[in-house]
Amino acid sequence: MDRSRIPQGYTPLLNIYETQKAIGLLHRLFEDRLSGALRLHRVSAPLFVAKSSGLNDDLNGVERPVAFDIRGVSDTAVVVHSLAKWKRLALKRYQFHPGKGLFTDMNAIRRDEVVDNLHSIYVDQWDWEKVILREDRTESYLRQTVRAIMGAVCETNDALDIAFPSLHTCIDRDVYFISTQELEDRFPDLTPKQREDAICREHHTVFLMQIGGSLKRSGQPHDGRAPDYDDWQLNGDILLWNPVLERSFEISSMGIRVDEAALDRQLTASGCDDRRTLPFHRMLLAGELPLTIGGGIGQSRLCMMMIGTCHIGEVQASLWDPETVQTCESAGIMLL
Repeated sequence: MDRSRIPQGYTPLLNIYETQKAIGLLHRLFEDRLSGALRLHRVSAPLFVAKSSGLNDDLNGVERPVAFDIRGVSDTAVVVHSLAKWKRLALKRYQFHPGKGLFTDMNAIRRDEVVDNLHSIYVDQWDWEKVILREDRTESYLRQTVRAIMGAVCETNDALDIAFPSLHTCIDRDVYFISTQELEDRFPDLTPKQREDAICREHHTVFLMQIGGSLKRSGQPHDGRAPDYDDWQLNGDILLWNPVLERSFEISSMGIRVDEAALDRQLTASGCDDRRTLPFHRMLLAGELPLTIGGGIGQSRLCMMMIGTCHIGEVQASLWDPETVQTCESAGIMLL
């Protein structure tokens, strides 16, 4: 079933050639500003990890990773869903100190993704992770980091608008912070997605906090979160109001990572105690990994927002179902 929606009267602001130039400039500008704002250093990252390592991100726990065998290697290789756990181990191995961190290009395949205007089976994002002190595991530090990221986003957007005068994207630098429970209390009769739309329509830049635990009214989480990377009390999503699609638009999922106590609590709460025996989880429960904060920032999502496209296929190359291809062709949209 085709889930893509083309807004009435939509016309791309840039042609294909200009779009490719804008994507390249955006990447260079944002990487420079993000690394400066958070004190990050670029590193290389894997496309796949060993299945037995427990390093792959399990997302909501039901997505199937792409897996394959390698000649001469007994373990199965799995293509990453994200690098949430790998980054933390890398910070230890590469001997990063508190206040410093890493970022990398993360490319993933999510074969079970339901594709639409915002979702593709190909995922590209800037994954970043930073070593922190135990006293930094606070909501105040989380908010400070979110504001720094949004500063980098807005500076990049302003520079891109100057380089391409036909672009006129406005992104609000002021962040409105709200928890998932506060959001449910404010809009009890709406679905989680409808709540996000409502709050972003009112406050154009929103950081939605505390995702993963069950809410009081519904008894369900606002959205799924794996129990073994974000601390559900110290995480969140950066949401923007997208005027082209007239809806909320997530550009980043991030948070302060679990310490020993949070991992112990969340593994039990989610029924995932079997993960305690995996190498990564044993190290974390033993206190052998650094305390960190980190997240992912969608590359194609940021390009969509700043360039003003309505479909993710306009800014990244992927495979699409026939219905999506036909919908875009009928609207005069070229999928890369």
